[in-house]
Amino acid sequence: MPEGHTLYALARDLDDAFRGTSPAVTSPQGKFAGGAALICGHEVLGATSWGKHLFVEFSGDRWLWVHLGLIGTFRIDNLAYAGDAPVVGQVRCRFATDSHVADLRGPMVCDVVTPEKVDEILSRLGPDPLRPSDVRSDPDLAWKRIQRSGKPIAELLMDQAVLAGVGNVYRSEVLFRLRVNPFRPGNKLQRKYWRAMWDEFVTLLPLGVATSKIVTVHDQVEDVARLLDEGEDVRLTERESYVYRRAGEPCHVCGSRIRTQVVAGRNLFWCGNCQRRG
Repeated sequence: MPEGHTLYALARDLDDAFRGTSPAVTSPQGKFAGGAALICGHEVLGATSWGKHLFVEFSGDRWLWVHLGLIGTFRIDNLAYAGDAPVVGQVRCRFATDSHVADLRGPMVCDVVTPEKVDEILSRLGPDPLRPSDVRSDPDLAWKRIQRSGKPIAELLMDQAVLAGVGNVYRSEVLFRLRVNPFRPGNKLQRKYWRAMWDEFVTLLPLGVATSKIVTVHDQVEDVARLLDEGEDVRLTERESYVYRRAGEPCHVCGSRIRTQVVAGRNLFWCGNCQRRG
């Protein structure tokens, strides 16, 4: 499932391509024909995201709400390169102008909603580390939910009501970076470790936005941050990791075998020797 940095970048790109335009909105697949008709020809006022949820605001108090789920994609093409942009596959929703076309395939949610519904959705979500200056992104709100729960911290980090946008890769890697035991109950976790996690997410997710890759390994993080500070356009071809998808391989720090177990429906990866804190 795409994590928050992917949705943030997608919202940015949709905003760049369609803000101020009145795209033709259709549903080549047919499943979204009614919703497409409600926003077709309306002006796009902007696109934004919160965690794993994407919102496109149209004139007339109409919002497109999208959650990509496990298999969804939303691809934007410049028509100068895409040609006539024929429909390929099961396209749930298509935006089209003279310059761009965007095709949404396989989303878990695709619906036209009211501003009140958008507010309701946002009220259910935890703080978003990609928007730390937003008043709704108070890490103490997440901490209150964590300290009231006996669930493992690895499970709580995947709960979007606790923390918005963090998924399996970031939880595995950040817990390792801080050497935190992923099975520590939330109500047994020391607050300083939660604040350290929040700071890690606030640091790492923007690097994911900038590079289109999840960057977590120390040397790579430093290199990418330095290049971005220097104004360079960074594109990574490979994603390095400490523990993610390295089950059975030796830990880069201590040499112990990396372990894996399903937690909150996804394969968690960790080092039992290094990760004892929290």
